[in-house]
Order: sequence, then C-alpha cells, then structure tokens
Amino acid sequence: MSKMRIVLSGAAVMALTATVACSGGEDAAPTAETETPTETSTETPAETAAAPETPSADSVDTLDGTVFADFTGDATAGAAVFAQCRACHVRDAGVNRTGPSLHNIVGTEAGSIEGFQYSDANASSGIIWTPEKLFQYLENPRRIIPGTRMAFRGLSDPQDRADLIAYLQSE
Repeated sequence: MSKMRIVLSGAAVMALTATVACSGGEDAAPTAETETPTETSTETPAETAAAPETPSADSVDTLDGTVFADFTGDATAGAAVFAQCRACHVRDAGVNRTGPSLHNIVGTEAGSIEGFQYSDANASSGIIWTPEKLFQYLENPRRIIPGTRMAFRGLSDPQDRADLIAYLQSE
C-alpha cells in the first residue's frame, strides 16, 4: 500500500492550531504536513516550504496588505480578543508568565521587559512596539521575529488586531 501526502493550507493549519495558540513551546504546534493513504496534494514541496520574507525592524507591511491607520480599534472588543493571549500573557506590571507582561507594551523595545528570558531573536530584533508594528506582528509573529519562542500563529482578521492593540493601549 502506498502512502500519499496531504499539505494543508495556511488557513487549515491556523484552524488546527487555534486551541494551542500559546502553549509555551515551539514543538507544540502541529506541522503543515500529514501523511494519509487517501488524499493527494497539488502543491510542490518548494511551494509549501517557501516562507514569507522577514521584514526590517522599521517595516510595517502586512501580508494581507492592510494598514493599521485604516482601522479604528475597539478596546472592549479587544478585551475579548485578548482571551487568546491570557494563557501566556497578562497586562499587570511586572507579572511575567510563559510570555512577558504586556503592561504598557506600546512604545517599548522588543525583548526589554524586566525579568523575562527572551529568545535571542526577540532580544536582538531592534523592534520598537508601535501600534503599526504590533499590527504587523500580530498577523504572523514568526514572520516578523523568526526564532521567537512564541507559539501563537497570529490573528488573520485585521480588525481583531486593531481591537487588541486598542485594548493594550487602554491601560
């Protein structure tokens, strides 16, 4: 019996990983490829292996082409979006969990929260967390900081990203 390979789309992988968004480990997220004896893929390995290019620290270009300035964030809606982050993050000053405290995160340098052990990639990224940079980062964190330990896959809905940023700024 021969085995055929399924390659899941990015959306399918995001759906599968929604429940493990912030598990605290890089190995916790499922991979994009699964073997099964019943289905085939039309994508070549080169197509599935291509990762988006890492933007510079001052770039705010998103994969979906949206721009933070085109959205009005709602802090109340952002509080609901933040529920996805609570397993790893809090907004309390000086309280680090699996992820660092997000207290007053807007305007800080990436990798600089006191008492949190960051990955080298995060600590040396040179990023300042402006609302625009957070908007880009929240779309696909590993695109912005390859090598980050954050397991979260990102928020595909730009309004959710704008709402979350409004919530983080509402402290």
